Amino acid sequence: MDLFEVILSIHIGLGMICLLSGMVSMLAAKKKGRHTRWGEVYHGAYAALAATAIMLAIWKWSEIAYLFYIAVFSYGLAIYGYLARKQKWKSWLQHHIRGMLGSYIGAVTALLVNIGDSIPLLNMLPSLFYWFLPTIIGSPLIYIVGRRYRKNASVSKKISY
Repeated sequence: MDLFEVILSIHIGLGMICLLSGMVSMLAAKKKGRHTRWGEVYHGAYAALAATAIMLAIWKWSEIAYLFYIAVFSYGLAIYGYLARKQKWKSWLQHHIRGMLGSYIGAVTALLVNIGDSIPLLNMLPSLFYWFLPTIIGSPLIYIVGRRYRKNASVSKKISY
């Protein structure tokens, strides 16, 4: 196994950690504890995932340069959502929701672009759909979740993690 394959294996493992920890954090009650612990795992794994994606993309630029752009953009969303919460920006909860869910859409997009053609039913779609399907499904979810927490302003006071 050469160094590229080692980094790729680490990258795949980190991607699985991101997808699983992100889902657990999304589904957990929005309070200190499970949500925040899994959110920290998600953010840490995402930072390492982005770093390995950038390394892999630079290594085989002519084949997978797109991975560099997905990594930079998606991790940018993750750090935006993370810092909004950590630094308690004005309306931090809206920024947090947009950033974290947006970064999750980025992770799912990268997954589909790379293995979508081997997923039953999805493999019947044109490969261009792998680039847009996560955003088409995820963007309304960001809006719905953001609206839910905006409507209930007292929730942001309850979320004191």
